[in-house]
Amino acid sequence: MADPLGFINQSAAARSIQPRSLSPQSGQQDGSSFKDVLLDNLKEVNNLQQDATKAMEDLQTGKRSDLEGVILATQKADTAFQMLQALRNKVMEAYEEVKQTRV
Repeated sequence: MADPLGFINQSAAARSIQPRSLSPQSGQQDGSSFKDVLLDNLKEVNNLQQDATKAMEDLQTGKRSDLEGVILATQKADTAFQMLQALRNKVMEAYEEVKQTRV
């Protein structure tokens, strides 16, 4: 299975997805924030979509002859975009739930 966002096959040193606790001395979180991780993944999805577009253009102009590589690049970009949409939908559902809570 392809991993377009890099969550499965990345090294632990590169980016770990673990709960972070507040440091008692500084009051700041260790590691990167949700915003930083989300922006990095947005950039990665954008890069995959640009790669797929370039691969299709190269195939059409004759600079590339491997149809399988073009299909793979397109499917990776599509899967990454679908995962990003699913994440967006979950965030919006959580926002709607929080918005409806009574204070």
